[in-house]
Amino acid sequence: MKRTHLPLNGLRVLDAAARHLSFTRAADELAVTPAAVGQQIRALEDTLGAVLFRRTTKGLELTPEGEAGLAALRAGFLQFEESVRAMQAGQSSKSLTIAAPRDLTSKWLMQRLAEIAQADGDLRFMLIPADEGVDFTEANLDLAIRWGEGPGEHEGEALESDGMVTVERPGGGADTRISWPGCLSEDAGSLVRVSDAGLALDAAAQGLGRATVPELLARGDLAAGRVVAVGEARESRHGYWLVAPLPQWRQKKVKALVEALGA
Repeated sequence: MKRTHLPLNGLRVLDAAARHLSFTRAADELAVTPAAVGQQIRALEDTLGAVLFRRTTKGLELTPEGEAGLAALRAGFLQFEESVRAMQAGQSSKSLTIAAPRDLTSKWLMQRLAEIAQADGDLRFMLIPADEGVDFTEANLDLAIRWGEGPGEHEGEALESDGMVTVERPGGGADTRISWPGCLSEDAGSLVRVSDAGLALDAAAQGLGRATVPELLARGDLAAGRVVAVGEARESRHGYWLVAPLPQWRQKKVKALVEALGA
C-alpha cells in the first residue's frame, strides 16, 4: 500500500499554533517568523482543502476541521518520538559486537577489552571471529579489526604498532623459518607452515624456528619472556585496522571504543 505524502512541517506548525492559538507564540517556539507560520498554515490548508484557523475579535481560533485532527496528530507525534528513541537506543547501549582475527583476539584484544571494562563495568562485548573478512550487514557488527594495508571500503583507524618483528624461543630454537598466510615474502620457502600469525608465534615459542609476526600480536609474549626478538622491528605496509561503515563509525559508543583500543 502506497503511503500518502505527509506535509510534516505544516503539521508541526499546526500543532504549535493550535496549542498557543497565536502565530506569534508558535513562531517563537519554532524559532521562525510569524509570517513563516502563516505561510505554512496556508499551504497546509491548500493541501488538505480545509480551513484550519479563523481570526475573530477574540483572537485566533481553530475551526471544527482543525480541531478534528489534533488528537490523532499529537498521538502521531508521540509515536514519532518513540520511534526516534528506539532508533537511538543502540547509541546508548553498552553492548558492542566486535569482529577480529582469532589470533589477535587471544593475543591482544581480550586483554585490552578487560582493561577497558574495568573502567566501565556495564560494558558487554560479543566477539566474532573474522579471519576471512566480515559482513557488517549480516553480523550486526559495531566494529571490526582487519589485517591489511588500509581500511578498505570502510572508515578506519590504524592500531599503532612497530610493524613486524622476528621472534624465537629464549636461548634460540631451530633455524627453520615459520610461515603463515600474509607473512613476509621471505618466509615463503619456510619448512613450517601454520594457519595464522598467532600459531606462528606459538610455534616459535616452542622452539620450532623463527617467525616474523606483527609486533602488536607479539607484544604480550615478548613482555612475558615467552619469546625474544631477533633484531629490530621493521616497518610494514600492513597492519591492524579498526574499521566500520560510516553509520557505525559515527556512533558515540564506537568512537569511544576506537579511542580506548588505540590508547
